[in-house]
Amino acid sequence: MFLEVLKQHLDCFNRLPEMTAMIEQTGSRLAQAIGGGGKILVCGNGGSAADAQHFAAELIGRFERERSAWPAVALTTDTSILTAVGNDYGFSEVFSRQVLGLGRKGDVLIGISTSGNSENIVRAVAAAKSLDMFSVGLLGKQGGALRELVDSAIVVSDKTTARIQEAHIFILHFWAMLIEGQLADRR
Repeated sequence: MFLEVLKQHLDCFNRLPEMTAMIEQTGSRLAQAIGGGGKILVCGNGGSAADAQHFAAELIGRFERERSAWPAVALTTDTSILTAVGNDYGFSEVFSRQVLGLGRKGDVLIGISTSGNSENIVRAVAAAKSLDMFSVGLLGKQGGALRELVDSAIVVSDKTTARIQEAHIFILHFWAMLIEGQLADRR
């Protein structure tokens, strides 16, 4: 059983090189936003919420190099905002309201969705677009509705949520490394 799951994982990762240029370009765009005084907003549901928090922590804290903190906010962490907005406006608005309150031109929104169809992420991307923010979709399966809505769609084409999430965290770690490599010595 273990070897079969490992094979599925490796098969998923063996498809990642096809996206090298898009992954690297997107990572450079994240570094450019931070270097230009912008911030990264990240959101997702369930395991993707945990990945959003993990990535924000890598930027605020550090990934592999000692350096200054960089501005990143996981929109998944403030229970008062999540419950107030969820109660007053509906769960589909929990991220978009935060984007409208915290985002500005020059910032980047990363929406993480293994289906690509999470309504609250779709609405967050629409809010980001209304502020002229750059939007990234870290997606799975075929990319869903978000594939066509975001400025940069990174689609891990796999049918299993766990394999998609494993690839997503790998890509997020790569972006943290790339950002550190491009910015750590500049600040």
